[in-house]
Amino acid sequence: MGLVLFPGDDDTSSPDVSWSYTGFGAFRRWLAQADGFALDEIHGFGGQRPWNHVFTTLASFLNHPDDDGADLTSAQCAKILSRLQEIADQPQGGTTDPLLQRHIDDARQLVVVLQLCIEKDVGLLFG
Repeated sequence: MGLVLFPGDDDTSSPDVSWSYTGFGAFRRWLAQADGFALDEIHGFGGQRPWNHVFTTLASFLNHPDDDGADLTSAQCAKILSRLQEIADQPQGGTTDPLLQRHIDDARQLVVVLQLCIEKDVGLLFG
């Protein structure tokens, strides 16, 4: 069982990105780390630090329930997109770490999905 993120455009041929729940957790921890904080320190992820003490444009994505909750709007997707693109495009120094490469590939796939959500003015669905 896993998680799929896809545009809410009712087009089954639209791109999507998927993870196992464990893989999605690892991806979000990696994004948080790339944005300068540890997700495990945040309330709801095992820590006590409240979200309002974390300054990141990725908050609506990182703090979204895995498979429940409201869709992310196209406006939220636009806020997430630029930072996600920056993270995905950071030079990695020729790394051969397969997990890091997987995270980068997933981020790039998510960028494509977010771009479509923005272009079609539809939400990002978690399913």
